[in-house]
Amino acid sequence: MSACLFYHPDGYTTAGQNIMGRHVAGESFLRGYLCYGAASELWIHVASPEHANHFRANSKMLGISKPTHFIDPASLGRLASPGALFYPGPGLGGLAHKRSLFGHNHWSLCGITHTTCSAVAMDSIIQMLVSPIQSWDALICTSEAVQGHVQQLLDSQEEFLQSHLGATKIVRPQLPVIPLGVHADDFVFPEAMRSEARASWNVDSNTVVVMFMGRLSFHAKAHPLASYQALELAALETGVNVLLVECGWHANDAISAAFVEAADVALPHIKVLNLDGRDPHQRSQAWAGADLFFSLSDSIQETFGITPIEAMAAGIPVVVTDWNGYRDTVRHGKDGFRIPTLMPPPGLGVDLAQRYALGVDSYDAYCGHTCSFVAVDVQAAARAFARLFQSPELRREMGQQGRLRVQALFDWKVIIPRYEQLWQELAERRASAGCLQEPASSAVSWPARMDPFKAFAGYPSSVLHPLDRLGLVDPDLKGAMKRYHELARLSMVAFASSVLPTDDELAAVLAAAAPGPQPAHQLAAVVPPHRRAQVFRSLVWLIKLQLLRLAD
Repeated sequence: MSACLFYHPDGYTTAGQNIMGRHVAGESFLRGYLCYGAASELWIHVASPEHANHFRANSKMLGISKPTHFIDPASLGRLASPGALFYPGPGLGGLAHKRSLFGHNHWSLCGITHTTCSAVAMDSIIQMLVSPIQSWDALICTSEAVQGHVQQLLDSQEEFLQSHLGATKIVRPQLPVIPLGVHADDFVFPEAMRSEARASWNVDSNTVVVMFMGRLSFHAKAHPLASYQALELAALETGVNVLLVECGWHANDAISAAFVEAADVALPHIKVLNLDGRDPHQRSQAWAGADLFFSLSDSIQETFGITPIEAMAAGIPVVVTDWNGYRDTVRHGKDGFRIPTLMPPPGLGVDLAQRYALGVDSYDAYCGHTCSFVAVDVQAAARAFARLFQSPELRREMGQQGRLRVQALFDWKVIIPRYEQLWQELAERRASAGCLQEPASSAVSWPARMDPFKAFAGYPSSVLHPLDRLGLVDPDLKGAMKRYHELARLSMVAFASSVLPTDDELAAVLAAAAPGPQPAHQLAAVVPPHRRAQVFRSLVWLIKLQLLRLAD
């Protein structure tokens, strides 16, 4: 089964300068879905025509020519046709409220986690429990660790709702674990490219090139001191010549200077080469020329970690921390090594959370302060590096194992069918809950967005009733129509045309009133039944323009 994709350019491109993991994941997913999705046609939900044009250009660049149906905010009800909406983030609560305007079971919602420690992400997750989320909705968790964190958040919110409000019925979405994917064939590089890269770095065949790929941030990605210290220890122990390639980008000059300062202190015997990870050619050079990859992440901002999978796809052994999503992807001793991590027990970080909640600390500071209390076993990392430094055979064997693992489990060719299977399961849950064509309830479905004529019913002197009699202000229909067309052209009148009846419908109403005052419900009855409610309310608009008047 397919789904409609919510498409915003920011969610599916790495074209910007400040590239985050969600951009990389989104761009890779979109390509995977367009290339390997089983559906013969595409459904795309966009907020503006510009976004639709951006999608067309994107799909054309990928050589995709499937028929495409675009759904804009004004036609949201059409989501019942594909039956599911995929949103590239965790914010399903607002989407559930919008769906409630049409009927809770007209389609399923499916989101995905990226980072789950930001205020926006955590608020989005817990707010699902106070929105009309249904059991046929899902929030994809990219790792077991992320699923555990999401469950912790929902457990805490549920406990609050029960103790504070006495809530007894709380609905949760499904929380399946589906990893992110890569395009494994993108990471196969010819030997000539490896030779070219290493020649440009001026390294010989005896030099071991160790590479980090990704955002270079000591507070939000991986504090580099542990890896620097471990690399230095391993280089001294083995006597191997080592080149450290950091292929990434710094958010600002201060962070860049901090990395240089730390490397000067902790890596006296290792040369550091910086490459721009936003440049596709330099990224490819880094993958092609490296002997091993490392990412000793210690940040709660990390949730899955796509770069270790990319390294495995490139046939490179990996050294990573035993930390959240890395635990799901890297097999210790087979694809590389997982290095133990340590943090304080629960209850000792309340002040960190409070500082963030109160705005004392920014999100970056919160992440940085928290990672300051996460320790990486430097000695274990040094031993892992030393083993790989000394054994080309071990590097080759682990690299081969890693590539086979990626092809079997993490290539989009095998991940996209898991998405489609999930969407099918959600559809079956939805179907079993009741008739898919059930109309939206006439009760308030979204309390904060109720009918303004109900919300503000106390504002006017009176309201229009069906038996109120209305007649023309003009002496005849010809004069009424002439004035209608004059007034309808005014910009201060025409601006509301999207919520008004058609010219033909309004002409029929005025014609019905021409013989003499008629009950309001009879004037509305001149149009088909499905249009009568809109025409009835527009009788007030005609009174507003002095085309109709109350007879009594």
